[in-house]
Amino acid sequence: MSEVRYWINGAPGDCLRPDERVVQYGDGLFETLQVSDGVADYLDCHLQRLQAGCRRLLLSFDDWQGLQAELQAHAHECGRGVIKLILGRAAGQRGYRFGSDQAATRIISTQALPELPPENGVQGVRVRLCGLRLAAQPALAGIKHLNRLEQVMARAEWHQGYEEGLMLDCDGRLIEGTMSNLFLVRDGTLFTPRLDTCGVAGVMRSVLIELAGARAIEVRRQSLRAADLASAQEVFVCNSLIGIWPVIAVDEQYGYSVGTVTRTLQQALSQDDRTRAGHWYND
Repeated sequence: MSEVRYWINGAPGDCLRPDERVVQYGDGLFETLQVSDGVADYLDCHLQRLQAGCRRLLLSFDDWQGLQAELQAHAHECGRGVIKLILGRAAGQRGYRFGSDQAATRIISTQALPELPPENGVQGVRVRLCGLRLAAQPALAGIKHLNRLEQVMARAEWHQGYEEGLMLDCDGRLIEGTMSNLFLVRDGTLFTPRLDTCGVAGVMRSVLIELAGARAIEVRRQSLRAADLASAQEVFVCNSLIGIWPVIAVDEQYGYSVGTVTRTLQQALSQDDRTRAGHWYND
């Protein structure tokens, strides 16, 4: 597929009311799903995170079975590509206040997979440390809300030479990439930053933590700093579209080989079909 197609609350369309809270305030959540062979990969995991985000934002939505069926139908029609789902609070009275039973607006789009160099997953990528710092907000930490201005501004810091940028918080702790989650390997143990004050708890991050545990690879979620990059033997970034990209260099400071743990998890991910096309519903 080449064109981008949109549906708003189940009907084809590409125009939103200007008073929608998605437009006015970024009041909502989103998920980005890869579609393979007519199936939305890890649909269960995406819906679980979306439901958790709705609880956090007090966003009223309860038709989870209908949403699952809708996404499955779009995936089947799409065949291979990307589905983006936005679930936001619908238009209401002027101002920040919202009603306790205010409806949700549902926006779904389908498009082709991005053209990413296949060698990124094999040979690895170069990344940089971004200058822009992430602000701490525990109430929003972990969820994939629509307010992504920090990532937009961080991504504007470079135009070529790097495939991703790593972001720190205002206390100097490593958190994530602009579009990815981060893992470090030291002495066979997998480390990933804690996300209790900021950052997105990615679906692929959760999948890899489970796959690592099933292979007796110890995983530690802990506070990490840029200095921890110096002692890492392997580094990689991940998300639902890129899978795993080994990191071979951070700026001009640190260099890495693509190691055994990274390759083991890449292989495990390529063989994993635990959540594809599964049934999901949680009330």
